[in-house]
Amino acid sequence: MIGEIESRSKSYVYFITMATNEPEHEHRDVEEAGANEDEDTGAQVAPIVRLEEVAVTTGEEDEDAVLDLKSKLYRFDKEANQWKERGAGTVKLLKHKSTGKIRLVMRQSKTLKICANHFVTQGMSVQEHVGNEKSCVWHARDFADGELKDELFCIRFASIENCKAFMQKFNEVAESEVEKEESRDASDTAGLLEKLTVEETKTEEKPVEKEKTEVEADEKKKDEPEKAGEEKKTEEASPST
Repeated sequence: MIGEIESRSKSYVYFITMATNEPEHEHRDVEEAGANEDEDTGAQVAPIVRLEEVAVTTGEEDEDAVLDLKSKLYRFDKEANQWKERGAGTVKLLKHKSTGKIRLVMRQSKTLKICANHFVTQGMSVQEHVGNEKSCVWHARDFADGELKDELFCIRFASIENCKAFMQKFNEVAESEVEKEESRDASDTAGLLEKLTVEETKTEEKPVEKEKTEVEADEKKKDEPEKAGEEKKTEEASPST
């Protein structure tokens, strides 16, 4: 009986020992395999297809951003009579370096697809959306889809401050366009008046020159008989040969 217990005890101890050693052996094998995988063989694999760098133009190279804010844009669908999302991304007000014109451009953050693309012109205005201080609305002749369309846009920002900043800058640009148009009209009017004044002056100068010419012609006619009489007297006075 005692011998049988000792035999079982030895078997149990052997089993425990083997069970304890096997994971260590397996762990050692895994580490060795990982080390072999990380080992640099020095082999170089050439790419199957060689890609060349391509210059990508956005159309914004000649413009400077005067406003740049993250937002989400919606357009009003008249047929469905509801707002539909155009995309989430960054809305920009871009000023052209040469012409000074400012346009609104918005692209989707992931695809960079254009959501809105139109000039900010005189007569345009943006207003706060009723019931939401983080949103505002405006009308525009938009060219995002490749053709001019009358759109009603609604844009939503993450904060009230960003919404107010957008509204203030948008309205400032629209008002400055009105001033520029008035200045251009004033310049055109001044140029036209100046042109008319010059033409009137030239018209007034022409009769004076004509009268002067006529007076000289009359004096010449009066002088001709006198010269003829003097020549005749001279001939009569001269001695005959």
